[in-house]
Amino acid sequence: MNNKARIIETARQTIDMESKAISNLATHLDDDFADAVELIFNSKGRVIITGVGKSAIIAQKIVATLNSTGTPSIFMHAADAIHGDLGLILKDDVVICISKSGNTPEIKVLVPLIKMAENKMIAITGNVASFLGQQADHVLNAFVEKEACPNNLAPTTSTTAQIVMGDALAVCLLEKRGFSSNDFAKYHPGGSLGKKLYLRVNDIASVNRKPQVNANASIKDVIVEISEKLLGVTAVLENGSIVGVITDGDLRRMLSRTDDFSSLKAKDIMSKNPKRISSDAMAIDAKEVMEDNGISQILVEDNGKYGGVVHLHDLVKEGII
Repeated sequence: MNNKARIIETARQTIDMESKAISNLATHLDDDFADAVELIFNSKGRVIITGVGKSAIIAQKIVATLNSTGTPSIFMHAADAIHGDLGLILKDDVVICISKSGNTPEIKVLVPLIKMAENKMIAITGNVASFLGQQADHVLNAFVEKEACPNNLAPTTSTTAQIVMGDALAVCLLEKRGFSSNDFAKYHPGGSLGKKLYLRVNDIASVNRKPQVNANASIKDVIVEISEKLLGVTAVLENGSIVGVITDGDLRRMLSRTDDFSSLKAKDIMSKNPKRISSDAMAIDAKEVMEDNGISQILVEDNGKYGGVVHLHDLVKEGII
């Protein structure tokens, strides 16, 4: 086996091992998982997630996922907790401790302090018989038979299992809260995911130029308008309403048919009844209309009147595509 083939085979074995471990994780779900979800859902406080080493990194990822889906959460490093950060935990907070072994020195010091404060505690551990597993109010079993590491040492499969268990918690809580796409947009206003959920057609069209000509405009006027507005298109209007559209492609087709266009008007070469979209529609809807019809621009209507143009490049710039 050559070097590249060996690398690919090792990667396949890693992916196969981890996928089987995740599949097996579903068999460990029991009433404790459901009770943990209910506990967090009914809590008046926050979720404090803690761990050490690689589990601490996983804890931060789960915190981010919970926060973005409507469950207020805070990360607390287990080592820092026993050196002052324990004050982060308030009366009604639920604590989630993540540890593969459940027997690390930091966990053995931290867990009794949490119990002394009478906070409810959930364990995500690969060893339900561990100190953590025995002390927690609810145990989420993240057991894996073997790490993907050939020496069975580096946290690989086990940390993947922890992430998946955290994702399962987050999705169950999201569902119980009736967390909608609009709610998601509120938590992700700056990213492309959020923009797909809140960005409207008018948000784009309002900052673009509005190429437009009268139906009786000369071809020269059409060419100047398209060139100056830099959108490759112009709307053709009558009394402020859209009656047609002319693209730079229409101009090229016209030139292929005739050398003399001095007597032609915009209405003679325009495409009638062009695709259009309401100004209050979502930008993602504009993308779908353009893709379905094989066009790169779409005219915008605002209460029946011409409202501008949205170009495919606008959607790319905004991260919609």
